[in-house]
Amino acid sequence: MVTSKIVKPVVKKPIAVKKPVAKAKPAARPSAKPVAKPAAKPAVKTVAKPLPKPLPKPLPVAKPAVPKPAPSIKALPDLKGKVKKAKLVRDSFTMPADEYQVLGDVKKTFLKAGLEVKKSELLRVGVALIRELDLANLKLAVASLPPVKAGRPKKEK
Repeated sequence: MVTSKIVKPVVKKPIAVKKPVAKAKPAARPSAKPVAKPAAKPAVKTVAKPLPKPLPKPLPVAKPAVPKPAPSIKALPDLKGKVKKAKLVRDSFTMPADEYQVLGDVKKTFLKAGLEVKKSELLRVGVALIRELDLANLKLAVASLPPVKAGRPKKEK
């Protein structure tokens, strides 16, 4: 008895080349539906191009110091609603009465201009301005202050 076998022709499938994948955010939830795979594309060779060399940074040019004009109060942006909540620190301090009076005078000036400002906001502005001073000017400003005895002042009866 002669048995004959049926021979199936061998077909070579094209090999899919994996392309580098850009980092993507992971999906929030895996989908329950299976995703159909796209049809394989013929392999294409990609040639890596050499990256251009970075240009050297130009040397800084000394510019003459020009004082910046003070921004007008109306031109200041309203940042109160956009700022993230920061950790707050409560502290007490002692200052001479005449310097403390300056805070009240500045508050009155703001009220006349139609703006309300708190003492703490004025102190924060002062800290921001101090940050802009160079060390030499800061030393002069601190040296010009009259000395203040540390601690709480005694209560007057």
